[in-house]
Amino acid sequence: MPRPVVSAAVAALAALAAARPAAAQDERPGQFRPRPGEGRTPEFPPPTILEYKPRSTLVVPVHHVPRAKFPVVDFHGHPPALLSRDVIDRVVQAMDALNLRVMVNASGSSGERLRQQIETVRAAGHADRFVFFTTLDLRNVGPGSGRKLAAQLEADVKAGAAGVGEISKAFGLSYRKADGTRLRLDDPELDPVWETAARLKIPVFIHVGDPSEFFQPIDYQNERWLELALFPSRRLNDRSRYPSFEELMAERDRLLTRHPNVTWVLAHLGWHANDLARLGRLFDALPNLYAEVGAILYDLGRQPRTAHKFFVQYQDRLLFGKDSFQPDEYPYYWRVFETEDEYFDYYRDYHAFWKLYGMGLPDSVLKKVYYKNALKIIPTIPRKGFPE
Repeated sequence: MPRPVVSAAVAALAALAAARPAAAQDERPGQFRPRPGEGRTPEFPPPTILEYKPRSTLVVPVHHVPRAKFPVVDFHGHPPALLSRDVIDRVVQAMDALNLRVMVNASGSSGERLRQQIETVRAAGHADRFVFFTTLDLRNVGPGSGRKLAAQLEADVKAGAAGVGEISKAFGLSYRKADGTRLRLDDPELDPVWETAARLKIPVFIHVGDPSEFFQPIDYQNERWLELALFPSRRLNDRSRYPSFEELMAERDRLLTRHPNVTWVLAHLGWHANDLARLGRLFDALPNLYAEVGAILYDLGRQPRTAHKFFVQYQDRLLFGKDSFQPDEYPYYWRVFETEDEYFDYYRDYHAFWKLYGMGLPDSVLKKVYYKNALKIIPTIPRKGFPE
């Protein structure tokens, strides 16, 4: 793409990102008349955030969905290392119960380890159930690193890798170059890697940053307070150590724009599940862009009508992904996507204190999210077991 066109596209994306609707939490107390309990102190000692677990008295229809309605490609799989028949058989058994037809092993591996897993899965008789991505070692990048990484990528694809990823969030956050500076997402040294992925027609699956609240002060207005209090490694609000959320997103958008022939897939809806309009503007500007839904169900389930409309509008750009391989958690996704159930629990309360609601997606959209879009961008996925 000519440089003036790229610059114009980046400027357009920046303008679109700035044109955001006001968030719901911008409505501050004081805009309405005082309420009867406002300012009063409870008569009894208040529970801690860990102790308060109110029982819901709501009586509404319940539809548990232990098995997906259609076969699924899990684009964001992290199974245990597939290096023994026993492990592979146990993973496939769990997949069968859930109607997961194919899992993309996004715990990318390269070289001999990649070949070992592919060969072990084939020997176990399950070559039609797994797809493997390669990985990139982005530590200590310096002059010539891009060409070396591109050569390794080409070798791994020849060995059977079907894509690149999951590229770690450390890329952009903490990886350092050989000269000690932070490796930026749009560093031109890596252009040969992305150009090789475009030429080989393989997707690049990239995890950029973390939820925007992880970059904010850890105060009582932060809706991820408990998670940040529990997990020190998720605290990214120290600007002396980490870039800001918006700085990372700007680097990401410049990278995506500069390489329009790459099939990019954003992990976790690009961390825009709480601002779907922003992701929609990215989709509108970048026809080469896709995104998957791993580990952000809590945001979709609290805005079922908005999420439903978004999934219908961008049904050709969305992929199913789960992230961590916990078989008992997948049915929450099926329930949110397939039913119109109301007010039910998310599976990790430190992620979300709110309840989930079903989006009630139509079958035509479910099929695209569950498997059709993945089959489109990874032509090497075996077609066995999928409806025509």
